[in-house]
Amino acid sequence: MSEENFVDYVKLYCRSGKGGAGCLHFLKTKGAPKGGPDGGDGGRGGHVILRGNSQYWTLLHHKYNRHVFAENGVAGQENNKTGRYGKNSYIEVPLGTIAKDSTTGEILGEVTEHKQQVILLHGGRGGLGNLAFTTATNRAPHYAQPGEPLQEKEIILELKLLADVGLVGFPNAGKSTLLSVMSAARPKIADYPFTTITPNLGIVEHRNYKSFVMADIPGIIEGAAEGKGLGLRFLRHIERNSILLFMVPADANDIAKEYKILLKELKTYNPELIHKEHLLVITKCDLLDDELMKLIKRTLPKKVKSFFISSVAQVGLQELKDAIWGMLHVDGETEDIPDD
Repeated sequence: MSEENFVDYVKLYCRSGKGGAGCLHFLKTKGAPKGGPDGGDGGRGGHVILRGNSQYWTLLHHKYNRHVFAENGVAGQENNKTGRYGKNSYIEVPLGTIAKDSTTGEILGEVTEHKQQVILLHGGRGGLGNLAFTTATNRAPHYAQPGEPLQEKEIILELKLLADVGLVGFPNAGKSTLLSVMSAARPKIADYPFTTITPNLGIVEHRNYKSFVMADIPGIIEGAAEGKGLGLRFLRHIERNSILLFMVPADANDIAKEYKILLKELKTYNPELIHKEHLLVITKCDLLDDELMKLIKRTLPKKVKSFFISSVAQVGLQELKDAIWGMLHVDGETEDIPDD
């Protein structure tokens, strides 16, 4: 899918259905011209429901259809007939979508499983017909309830990609190249900043027909948590990843410093991200000889496991995949990312 077709944020105006009115009616037949009350209840209005759909991976289908209306309930009828319920309106979204109130920012619900449903706006309940108000002392009530009113709200949908592994790094750190080599994904690759401006997902095959999902997140820059560069637009996708790969190119001026800047940006955006399992990946190691690689290893942080790889030369990739698979499928305590 082209970059302009990847949509991970939309605002919708949603409206549930109002409840049908209860019926005010008295039975009238040839044998009983003044029969008792027989007004039926009104039908419930339709709900607005968020529903997960694994066939979608973007919110593009909502970009040009910003209004979601559920059907009103039908009024009750004579002979104690209940009015028909209004049809629900379903908002089909990819897994990992969160719905928020656009005014308060309150999270209304999220879906992470196929066909999972969350009611965002409840339809109004139908009003009671006059038959429901019959008592021993009031055998002919001359009133019925109106249906409950509808609910309306502007709702924001935010997609956070579901992936096992997220690639985190500055622009041109080699994230897209790694994804293209390790999976069948074909992200745009070029030697200039922000080549990737939309997240890309790829399925990485492992030994014995195993696999895991890897996400290439658009490059972070210093100050991204405050909105610089691509800013907050894509940082939220990192929240869904089980493991983070911090990627720094071998030709960086100071690998340890770049790693710390990435940590700082994630911590500023969401402090909980520093508790995720992670690896430090030094890319483009084909530029290094053995002696220079040894010198760089001495400067790397000691509390994080590091790997030297070259996507182009196919160096260190299998070792990296083995480490990722082990972290995904072996139970154990999660080591916190150090603050410094």
